Amino acid sequence: MANQANGEVLLEISGIHKRFGGLHALSDVALSINKGEIYGLIGPNGAGKTTLFNVLTGLYQPDEGKFTFKGIDLFRKKPNVVVESGIARTFQNIRLFHNMTALENVMVGRHVRTRANVLGAVFRDPKTRAEEAGIHERAQSLLDYVGIRKHGGEFAKNLSYGDQRRLEIARALATDPQLLALDEPAAGMNPKETDDLKKLMEKIRNDGVTILLIEHDVKLMMGLCDRIAVLDYGKKIAEGVPEEVKNNPRVIEAYLGASPD
Repeated sequence: MANQANGEVLLEISGIHKRFGGLHALSDVALSINKGEIYGLIGPNGAGKTTLFNVLTGLYQPDEGKFTFKGIDLFRKKPNVVVESGIARTFQNIRLFHNMTALENVMVGRHVRTRANVLGAVFRDPKTRAEEAGIHERAQSLLDYVGIRKHGGEFAKNLSYGDQRRLEIARALATDPQLLALDEPAAGMNPKETDDLKKLMEKIRNDGVTILLIEHDVKLMMGLCDRIAVLDYGKKIAEGVPEEVKNNPRVIEAYLGASPD
């Protein structure tokens, strides 16, 4: 772990509440993520981690609170506005276009940054053709970046599980995010795949993209994250550098059970 954060606040939320009927899924959650850091979110199953991700990426509308990104108000904004603002995500359950090639999946992600209008797409004027060529080139470079360029022509459904995870990250990176939110990217991976993923996340951060990470692999989180927040029953019970969190009695009681090695 090498802390690259510069102290500039990139994302900040406070007083976030989210209810589903009588269930209070998030209660008065506050956190801030600094530009250039890997910020981890851990907690037991049902603690509210993915609900918070869904709030931050516009899939869920919070009931109360404040949410700013780069100083811009994103409270209750739609997912397309959130993506255009610079936040991209992956999902706990992989959501690729399985009958499209790996390259096409990344190109779809890139279209959020395109400017071609309907007429340009229909008549394929030189400007539109040049933009499409740029999308193709950028998608190829991102496949190379995550280590799966050789699979660019294969259907997503035929890729290995680990490569599908990498493809989903490449598609998210195609939107040119400043914050990449990863929801359990190491789930189901073997130790080598997990180690390779760790190196990829460090590379992404070192190349200037801030990362927000949910992960059940506590050992991975403790060795990768600059700071970690812990949720339990929809409330934040701890936050700090990994060593502080690892030794926090409330965290040990609620989640860890014992200090990890």
